[in-house]
Amino acid sequence: MRICRFIWKNKQKYGIIVNNKIWDFMDEINSTKDHLYAMDFIRFFNNNIKLIKQKINDNSMENLIDFDRELLLAPLLYPSKIICLGLNYLDHAKETGTKLPDRPMLFTKASSSIIGPNDQIVIPTLKKDGKYVPIKFIDYEAELAVIVGKQMKKIKVDEVNNYIFGYTILNDVSARIEQKKDKQFFRSKSFDTFAPIGPWTVSQDEITDPMNLKIQSFVNDELRQNSNTSNMNFNVYEILSFISEGITLYPGDIIGTGTPAGVGVGMNPPQSMKNGDIVKIKIEKIGELVNKIA
Repeated sequence: MRICRFIWKNKQKYGIIVNNKIWDFMDEINSTKDHLYAMDFIRFFNNNIKLIKQKINDNSMENLIDFDRELLLAPLLYPSKIICLGLNYLDHAKETGTKLPDRPMLFTKASSSIIGPNDQIVIPTLKKDGKYVPIKFIDYEAELAVIVGKQMKKIKVDEVNNYIFGYTILNDVSARIEQKKDKQFFRSKSFDTFAPIGPWTVSQDEITDPMNLKIQSFVNDELRQNSNTSNMNFNVYEILSFISEGITLYPGDIIGTGTPAGVGVGMNPPQSMKNGDIVKIKIEKIGELVNKIA
């Protein structure tokens, strides 16, 4: 299933894309809570999954809306946390001149940085010499993102798949100069609009092997990253198991799994995204996430 958030008649809703229509399923199953945060939505979805599947299988859906990408919002609203990995692809470690870590290298992004597939990545301004000026060197990072489906704590690697809700695309937008100055990643990767996700969530049952997906990024249609999730150092299941050893993961939490080679800072010469650029990320079996720089 492709599960989305969308705007309809000035209301933010959750839907399922079926036969080029958006099914407003929450309204149909008597929910009065369209505007749920990530954790509550996934719990609601899990509690009603049998009815949802039955209606799709029987083709008895009502409340169908013609699909239009312009209606789409970020597929999840305010997850309790976004946890990402640094240096999880060998080729990306090489282009940054860094050794692969011997354990997953974790950092977080603020959930307030999330935007959707139709939103703009806005170059932040910071105070310098008493004036606010745009920061320099904004970079893209194409990532497969895992959406947690059930509360996780101390889950073994071979059990992790039972706790995954689905997958989406994350652009781990990064302010490289601030990242270097701060010597840690949180602020430089958490500026407002720095976490585009989407265009929807693909349910876990439709991606049986997340470790063999083509992943690409383009800037103004120029191919920049071109890899496969099979090139990860730590796989999806190892990552989530490692995190859950000491951190409880909740439904709706987003886990970024790292980015392959081809980011702007690794080019010769380095290439920053700039005002007006269009960045597109494509992941096999999920789709594409497109955002404009402003």
